[in-house]
Amino acid sequence: MVRIEILPYLWMLGGCVSFTIMGNFTFAMGESSGTGITIDWRIIALSRAGLVFFLSLFITLAAKVPLVARGSKDLWMRSIAGSISLVCTFYAMTKLQLSLVLTVTNMFPLWVALLSWPLIGKKPSRGEWAAILFGLIGVAVIQRPHWNKDLVPILAALGASLATAFAMLGLHRIKGIPARSIVVHFSGVATLFCLAVLPLSPGQWNGDGLQDWRALGFLLGVGVSATIGQIFLTLAFAKGSPTKVSIVGLSQVVFAVVGDILLWGKTLDIPTLVGMALILFPTAWAMGKGGDDYDSLERENPPVALPPE
Repeated sequence: MVRIEILPYLWMLGGCVSFTIMGNFTFAMGESSGTGITIDWRIIALSRAGLVFFLSLFITLAAKVPLVARGSKDLWMRSIAGSISLVCTFYAMTKLQLSLVLTVTNMFPLWVALLSWPLIGKKPSRGEWAAILFGLIGVAVIQRPHWNKDLVPILAALGASLATAFAMLGLHRIKGIPARSIVVHFSGVATLFCLAVLPLSPGQWNGDGLQDWRALGFLLGVGVSATIGQIFLTLAFAKGSPTKVSIVGLSQVVFAVVGDILLWGKTLDIPTLVGMALILFPTAWAMGKGGDDYDSLERENPPVALPPE
């Protein structure tokens, strides 16, 4: 029988696998996947956000938990920043290897350490400054061979990690609002954001790809795998130490690398691996060093590396 203290880490691994599957479904609908199916990233993001909204709304109403429409500025900070992160992440997923996207988006704890200074008055230590510097160097090393081709997707992934940090800090300061109500508020705002970028994003969207039954299957796969992943993460963070569980969550990058190699025939060169290490090791260190402060930051609603929440 599995010991009860091991279960949160097993649930976290299950969540990582589920979200990696979601990421691969998303990449399969991107231009560079080679599947012959191209669905605009805006439609994929809208499907993801809309499904979570309706599912969380149903669960919240069934449990008779009060909904929050206006809320505080911290609630809106959490929802708006999380929505920006979601949009940026799905854009990057359809343009880059999943392992690279997850590596960059998972560096949000470094931004939390930096933003804690102006927002909550906690000045970063010398070690945290060094971790932030190494993380940024890692992004530059990863991007080095792709300055002309993939700069915008890398910057989008970097922006997603920064937005996630704002979302986590906003969440930390929310008081007196049930966690389920926060999820409904966030997913509702995210759905509106996804609708807003349909006409504003560069390029002209058309629904031709949706006529392929495989595309509909991929979209369904995104929703189902994301929902399963959210359940696993909820179980993991409810029963385990948020700091330790978050570190286990970095294993998602490993799963993504395996998927890139086995499913898409993509490889990682030495400079890219070095860049990923420069991001992941300082991020894991920042998570571990955060201790009780980082635990309290994430306890109500854990960060989701792919996509945030």
